[in-house]
Amino acid sequence: MGAARLRAELIRPGGLWRDLVVVAETGSTHDDLLAAAKRGAGEGTILVAEAQSAGRGRMGRSWVSPPRAALTFSVLLRPAAVPMARRGWVPLLAGVAVTTALRAEGGVAAWLKWPNDVIVNGAKLAGILAEQAGDAIVVGAGINVSAARDELPAAQATSMALAGAALTDRDQLLVLVLGQLERWYLAWAQALGDPEVCDLRQQYQRLCGTIGSRVRAQLPGGTALTGIAREIDGAGRLVVESAAGLVPVSAGDIVHLR
Repeated sequence: MGAARLRAELIRPGGLWRDLVVVAETGSTHDDLLAAAKRGAGEGTILVAEAQSAGRGRMGRSWVSPPRAALTFSVLLRPAAVPMARRGWVPLLAGVAVTTALRAEGGVAAWLKWPNDVIVNGAKLAGILAEQAGDAIVVGAGINVSAARDELPAAQATSMALAGAALTDRDQLLVLVLGQLERWYLAWAQALGDPEVCDLRQQYQRLCGTIGSRVRAQLPGGTALTGIAREIDGAGRLVVESAAGLVPVSAGDIVHLR
């Protein structure tokens, strides 16, 4: 990937992005930036890897991809003015950014599976992970770009190439995704994290294919909840209408049922 050209396109006065590094390989861009955050690295740092040997997804899952077949990157954010209670919106915000970019410029009918998996034709195209380190939040994304069917880690995964995307250039995709992430993050931060004021909650629900679906939520502790996903509430939780009534789900693995 062209680091110099990417810096020229992404880093500008008054913008969110301040530094960009591209490495040939690392264990995990996410872990690297978490460590950098603890050392005091500034907001707007971007780390991109051509290959990861120990990439991580939600709930401890691994993210495996052949070298240069995926777009794998992490960014460091420090939303100092946003109350802690509203920072749970960051991974959902990142999901909106990725999905919007892929729909608008990638030419794929992407949608969000709560909280932040990006799905195309029923298969997972991208995953997002956000973790906090002190007052910093590191957001990582992995987007399958050129992987062939036999190179994907699971039968329910897909890639931009397999989905017939109009755009499979990783440099262009990175610029588009980070442009959307900058737009949504700055609006959200300016609104002090209020997802209604910056239209984030409304946009998330427009892009979320989980809303209106019958789902089973595998909850922490081994319990499960089945019902109809009705909305995303102001805290970013999935509200499921079950036999017990409306139940907000803040964490769990969601399965869409037929």
